Amino acid sequence: MSALRSKRGASYKLLKLIGKGKFKVNVSVPLILEYEKAAKESIKTISLTIGDIDEIIDYLCATSKHQKIFYLWRPFLNDPKDDMILELAVSADCDYIVTYNQKDFRGIEDFGVRAITAREFLKKIGELL
Repeated sequence: MSALRSKRGASYKLLKLIGKGKFKVNVSVPLILEYEKAAKESIKTISLTIGDIDEIIDYLCATSKHQKIFYLWRPFLNDPKDDMILELAVSADCDYIVTYNQKDFRGIEDFGVRAITAREFLKKIGELL
């Protein structure tokens, strides 16, 4: 959501880099539905229309790898929505979950995944010094 609130932050820069070949994005149907719900619930606090959000979601779907998740080992984290993201990352063999809620993802290193901020990820992919 931070990418939709401001055009100056690291999250926005990452959003603009999607589909440019710098990194791969993995999504699942539940994650896309959660993104869409959260964005549309925030419509009064962001400078986008419902149509804009639909276009962003469509672009994300078109440029991302779709991953099925099967809910085989939950719960692990305190929040089921975070478990959904962790399960997607594990299923897709991701190295990173990009989030500002790193504390909510404590212990995921056991799955071979690290939670890092958008700024840290931009540094890893050579987009920031």
